[in-house]
Amino acid sequence: MVNSTDFITRLEQLLNYYSINASAFADKIEVQRSSISHLLSGRNKPSLEFVLKVVKNFPEVNLYWLLNGKGSFPSVQTTQETIQEVAPIPADLPSQSNRIGSEKHVSKKRSIERIVIFYSDGSFEAYTG
Repeated sequence: MVNSTDFITRLEQLLNYYSINASAFADKIEVQRSSISHLLSGRNKPSLEFVLKVVKNFPEVNLYWLLNGKGSFPSVQTTQETIQEVAPIPADLPSQSNRIGSEKHVSKKRSIERIVIFYSDGSFEAYTG
């Protein structure tokens, strides 16, 4: 459960960091201006859609920081940090050109467990098989 008072504080930190007012913030994340006003006054709680729009439009905002204050803000990973988090490709895998259109190089015992796509804004999507 998100603590509304703490969420409001973090939302205000966000506005101060970017030096924008509530109206400009609402326009940036494409929500009604009254939505921001209602959140900041404590009248409404943030919806999942609202939180996802904030994280999408402001890549420096860490989802966990925004929701429960854990982590840091701003949170921008450097390219080096991102590279270190990605597991190396095993040497026994065939090259990309050998894998396309050819299944004879793929062991029947192996299957895809998870696919992770990393975006340049630091976000990612994971798909499990």
